[in-house]
Amino acid sequence: MSNNGNTVLGILAGTAVGAVLGILFAPEKGSVTRQRIADEAATKRDLMAEKAVELRDTLGSTISAQKDNLDHQVEAIVSNASYKAEDVITTLEARLKDLKAKNKNLQKKA
Repeated sequence: MSNNGNTVLGILAGTAVGAVLGILFAPEKGSVTRQRIADEAATKRDLMAEKAVELRDTLGSTISAQKDNLDHQVEAIVSNASYKAEDVITTLEARLKDLKAKNKNLQKKA
């Protein structure tokens, strides 16, 4: 995501520099040139603000999707651990039952 942001920022900066240089070398009156620079600056500012909002929205969507994915993975891990714990408990209960039966037999013989 950082690479995309840097690319967009580079394109916008290059466009702004090109526009300003083109205006500065144009054969017009200073007041007209200054007005054109101000207009271009306002246009570029609005464009950059728009791109920033798009980038924020994209980043927000990506973070939300990754959070949902992480939540799903954590839920799967917890569920899997729960099933494994249940299997261990069942096995231990069966062994305990066997040990109690053996103990009972040993007590009868003694």
